[in-house]
Amino acid sequence: MWVNRPEPGQLPCRVTHRTFHSAVHQADVGYCIYLPPGYETDAIRRYPVIYNLHGADGNELHGFLEARVLDAGILAERWPAMIMVMPNGGKRTFYKDSHDGRFMSETLIIRELIPHIDANYRTIAAGHGRCIEGHSMGGRGATRLAMKYPRMFCSLFNLAGNVPRTLAHFDPARPDTYPNSYLGPDRQNYVDNDAYELLTKHLSEIKGRLRTQLWCGTRDTDHLLTVRDFHQALLAAGVDHTYMEIEGQGHNKNQMIDMYRDVWFNFHVESLRRAEQRA
Repeated sequence: MWVNRPEPGQLPCRVTHRTFHSAVHQADVGYCIYLPPGYETDAIRRYPVIYNLHGADGNELHGFLEARVLDAGILAERWPAMIMVMPNGGKRTFYKDSHDGRFMSETLIIRELIPHIDANYRTIAAGHGRCIEGHSMGGRGATRLAMKYPRMFCSLFNLAGNVPRTLAHFDPARPDTYPNSYLGPDRQNYVDNDAYELLTKHLSEIKGRLRTQLWCGTRDTDHLLTVRDFHQALLAAGVDHTYMEIEGQGHNKNQMIDMYRDVWFNFHVESLRRAEQRA
């Protein structure tokens, strides 16, 4: 379901639910957007944007705790004013385009939603003004998209999102087994959807430009191993990044936000500051 209407009172302060038309899906698609204090009254100022991607089985009605934490921090002058966009990427697309064209979530985010946001809101419409993040499937998708399009973003935050070696699962003899059932028989699709292959391919654009942060709970056994694997790949590639295993935590996003809410957006803010200096 590409449009999910919020219940009365469900949206946090300064968050609205909107839709745009996706040509690739031939359907309207929902998203939520947080606009910071002062956005409506200052007709000139442009703002950086955080794209917050939801986890598996989610939709655009997500990220509301992050929006509340961001709003409180902006009001307290802890962080500068920023926009946050919460897209609908499909329930279990992992933000990839399927080989049969049924689900085109990479295209939806990169070639449709981001241009729509830049055209309709006062954004800093360049890589030095964009951050991408997500939890679980959202972190996995954010990581791959940032590795594939590093010039589009200056900051990546993967919170407990698996980073699989997609190319290793290419097996034309098993067309009904994921990811072969989703990516199809063309090996290049697996190369193009493998964060490790993309890291190597775009290393010169990533190194020193795309700041990356990886967090995962020590009890999150379904995700920790591949997050560690990608951490090691970044180390081997000489990519400076932030890595943290949160002791005793499982796969509970809200618990981790509550533990670190006063510093939750510090990484993005510093990334934006450095990127602006380079621009």
